[in-house]
Amino acid sequence: MNTKELKGNREEQKGKLKQKFAVLTDNDLMFKEGKKEEMLGRIRAKTGKSKEELEKIIESL
Repeated sequence: MNTKELKGNREEQKGKLKQKFAVLTDNDLMFKEGKKEEMLGRIRAKTGKSKEELEKIIESL
């Protein structure tokens, strides 16, 4: 997963992630350039998923 994938259809991906994991908020999914790891860390903490699992989920959106 690269930065372009996260930036591409960000709003659509955010919506799908929030549907899949109801515990996520807009703040959890806030993506800032250079802060991808921080965002993934917030999502991992709330969902209990590994980095690899999250990357697969995001790639499948």
